[in-house]
Amino acid sequence: MGALSSSLLFLIKLPLLAKTRIATSFRRIRPVDAAWPSAEKWQTLNNAVMGNLLKVESPLTVCSSQPQSQLCNNAIKELNNPYYLGDDPALTQTSGSLGAWESSPSVYAVAARTSNDIATAINFARENNLRLVIKGGGHSYQGTSNSIDSLLVWTRHMHKIELHDDFVAAGCQGRQGGQPAATIQAGAIWMQVYDAVCVKGGRYIQGGGCATVGVAGLIQSGGFGSFSKNFGLAAAALLEAEIVTADGRILQINECNHPDLFWALKGGGGGSFGVVTRVTLRTHPLPEYFGAVLGRIKAHTDTDFRDLIAFITGFYRDYLFNPHWGEQIRFYPDNSVGITMLFQGLNKKQASAIWKPLQQWIGNAPGKFSWIEPLKTAAVPARHFWDADFLTQYAPELIIKDDRPGSPKGNILWAGDKDQAGWFLHGFYSTWLPAGLLDTAGHSELNEALFKASRHWSVALHFNKGLAGAPKKEIDAASSTAIHPAATTAFALAIIAGGGKPAFRGMPFEKNDKTNARKNAAQMKQAHQALSGLGNGSYLAESNYFEENWQSSFWGANYAKLLAVKTKYDPDGLFFVRHGVGSEKWSSDGFVRL
Repeated sequence: MGALSSSLLFLIKLPLLAKTRIATSFRRIRPVDAAWPSAEKWQTLNNAVMGNLLKVESPLTVCSSQPQSQLCNNAIKELNNPYYLGDDPALTQTSGSLGAWESSPSVYAVAARTSNDIATAINFARENNLRLVIKGGGHSYQGTSNSIDSLLVWTRHMHKIELHDDFVAAGCQGRQGGQPAATIQAGAIWMQVYDAVCVKGGRYIQGGGCATVGVAGLIQSGGFGSFSKNFGLAAAALLEAEIVTADGRILQINECNHPDLFWALKGGGGGSFGVVTRVTLRTHPLPEYFGAVLGRIKAHTDTDFRDLIAFITGFYRDYLFNPHWGEQIRFYPDNSVGITMLFQGLNKKQASAIWKPLQQWIGNAPGKFSWIEPLKTAAVPARHFWDADFLTQYAPELIIKDDRPGSPKGNILWAGDKDQAGWFLHGFYSTWLPAGLLDTAGHSELNEALFKASRHWSVALHFNKGLAGAPKKEIDAASSTAIHPAATTAFALAIIAGGGKPAFRGMPFEKNDKTNARKNAAQMKQAHQALSGLGNGSYLAESNYFEENWQSSFWGANYAKLLAVKTKYDPDGLFFVRHGVGSEKWSSDGFVRL
């Protein structure tokens, strides 16, 4: 047969081949499909999990039919309360992201109380070809803890915390020495952990700065808190975990048992390898004090602002680039600089003295700069830093309480985090900034990029989210995790982000809101472009939903090893999160294998 005839035969067969491929493509089941589990099957699942299967319905559903009702008004009022959001399986801590995703309730949720409940849910999802979603804290900016037409594994009710004086991981006797640690179930949030470990236990544990974030999700993302510059990456403190894998097995994993999967959990991303049911983390001696330095400086002209940026970044390099200091300094389009720095291991007098050169420099140029908010330093005994009773009495302006009747008194959050509860993201970008930018050769490049970026949107340098300047042992520990290697050599994570009021599914999204969101998104994109070329990679938990080359951006050279672990423990891809390990084999919603 000639070449032309072969080509014609191929073209004739092509439609048939395409139809065959579509017909045999693997697709998860939705409620509209005939194969969706029957009511009898769902009842069997409910019986197997001791009545803990929930039919999920958003509390905002009433707003569609009764938008002016008291029920609707009450639900909308509570959307700014992260405890309310976390207590409802239909809701998430972020309501969506412009052009990306919206918070969508699952059809059913297993409100798990035990690891066996989770194993039962996993087996049911696998056997019935369902989309499975995992939610603990529900803080994902990427929408990974929700999906329409899915079965949710909800770990909120699993929040027990146990402290150890001399913990040795299972199977590691004789290979590891005992050490102080805390075992925490997956549904706990960091405020609960800080209360148990720091306030009551007198030890420190490295967790998240936002205290309503879930424990398991933060560990699997890598995990940074206000004091990571001294205590290191949260994932690096992982000593052991319990996980339920795609085949329904409940595994105890550590450096001695399933070390490959154990490594993948330390920064490989939540929801990709299994359902983590508990983690055991090493703890540290508690410093004597934690404290904060707050203020805001205004430059009077663009030229003055350039000078201010250069002085601030140089001041950080010379005085703050060490394990004592964390959190952020933000550069604003109005030519101001906001200072929100936290410290550990110093008292108030010592911390205040460090900032004298900045105050003197500003004071010597009154025609160029002024204080919008004068610099203030505060320090508290470290054991009271998350103590609800202490903060209510001595610093009520720093916290917000869960005001629902009967709420536990420990349900508090930092006032600075209140705008993130239920917010709708307009954009989010992050970039690791290497420590070399603080040196003479890179300093001017850094300063000019910050100035150009700030013309479009505010830029925050999160110093505690870069481990350069941390103790060597903590950098080495982080280097043995799956997080992008750039995190260990970065002095900061630059974040450009913003959002607006809650916009959950079913809520009216006003035209002006959407127009404003698009405008903000464009400004953030331009600000991010001004920083392009400075950094390397992005932090997967705080990143652009539309990140290009995300495998390399989130994990660098670690991705190939992570994919091998994924293939070994979840060969059929039961666990899916967009831009998670192995997700390139699936449609963006996780329903169709490509």
